[in-house]
Amino acid sequence: MMTGEINQQNLYLLLPSKVSCLAGLIQKHNHVSLIDAIKSIYASNTYKRLEDEESKMWHLGPVALYQDFSNEG
Repeated sequence: MMTGEINQQNLYLLLPSKVSCLAGLIQKHNHVSLIDAIKSIYASNTYKRLEDEESKMWHLGPVALYQDFSNEG
């Protein structure tokens, strides 16, 4: 039975859409290819925190995730 709660076991279901939206912003603002944008996300501390349910970063929208990502460098 699915309770509708996000937990570490089902968080992976949300990550592709979060990465997709974030990659689009990175591609647009940083003038890089979509593949390079996706690679940079998966290598980032932002993604490490995003894939940890306890961080609650999955609540954030693409712009907030982009700001977090941009503040890493």
